[in-house]
Amino acid sequence: MTVLQFFAEWVGKTGCPALLIICFLLPVGSARSQQQPPISVEVKVVNVLATVRDKHGQIVITLGKDDFELEQDGRPQTITYFTRETDLPLTLGLLVDTSGSQRRVLDQERSASHSFLDNMLREDKDKAFVIHFDREVELLQDLTSSRQKLEKALDLLGAPQLVRDRGADGGTRSHYGGGGTLLYDAVYLASEEVVKKQQGRKALIVLSDGVDRGSKETLVDAIMSAQRADTVVYSILFADEQQEQGPFGGFGGPGMGGHGGGHRYPREERPDGKKILERISRETGGRLFEVSKKQSVDDIYASIAEELRNQYSIGYTPGADVAPGYHKIHLMVKQKDMTVQTREGYYSDR
Repeated sequence: MTVLQFFAEWVGKTGCPALLIICFLLPVGSARSQQQPPISVEVKVVNVLATVRDKHGQIVITLGKDDFELEQDGRPQTITYFTRETDLPLTLGLLVDTSGSQRRVLDQERSASHSFLDNMLREDKDKAFVIHFDREVELLQDLTSSRQKLEKALDLLGAPQLVRDRGADGGTRSHYGGGGTLLYDAVYLASEEVVKKQQGRKALIVLSDGVDRGSKETLVDAIMSAQRADTVVYSILFADEQQEQGPFGGFGGPGMGGHGGGHRYPREERPDGKKILERISRETGGRLFEVSKKQSVDDIYASIAEELRNQYSIGYTPGADVAPGYHKIHLMVKQKDMTVQTREGYYSDR
């Protein structure tokens, strides 16, 4: 094993960011006491987490490195690091939609989230944070391994559209704000401000109906931010059908359908939240789940936990001629009737 291969494998095991600078100091010459300048060698290691399922949808955990084939931009790559153990630290973010469309389902979301964090987080190894979003994005609890702090943050989710203002005396004042659902901004800020700085496995869980109203960032920006942060996004579609229809039979209530005097205005087209959440999850290597009578949010959390505990960690070193920008990743299993769930690509800064 060469020195570069050793460091590439070490980066894969530790979950370090993709760029590593290794410096070799040249020996000091006998005639001179002056130290020679260091030689820098860049080793780009791309880490990929993958879940494999058989034709029945069951997770497969018995594969080895030789069972996989990997391509970047259509070019075969050599897998330099492989393990079935996901003992790396986990950074987990809960992004909860507290807008009006989610008002009736918050109690279920909060209760299930309590149980999930209790079962998923390993003390002194994993960390989590909680964000709520409606007409603003608010970090209710920054990264912590304290279950008590996370539980307190989840308890704050009981007041949808509640904007908390801190007064000059340090106290907290509350008032209800207007409408809005800043889904894209929430994913972007969670990825850029919290997750990007962390190492190891990283995942966001978004509980929402997928309809964004008023974000500064676009859907593409949100996905790109998660990809740059090497973060998997799991989406839980938790639509409140009664709220969607509204008391007047259409989305948004009477203001959307007409205004005084019988004058009618075009009805606002409702975005397809399911397709939006499905795209965010698919392009980051996660999965979309939909709460239904057959599948509760507790069942969904159990499925997510199973995936996070049974992933393959795969690393490879692309060529030195890799250009800056987005690069497609295609990870395959040689055996037929198996599907691989992983991110579709990554961004290179060089």
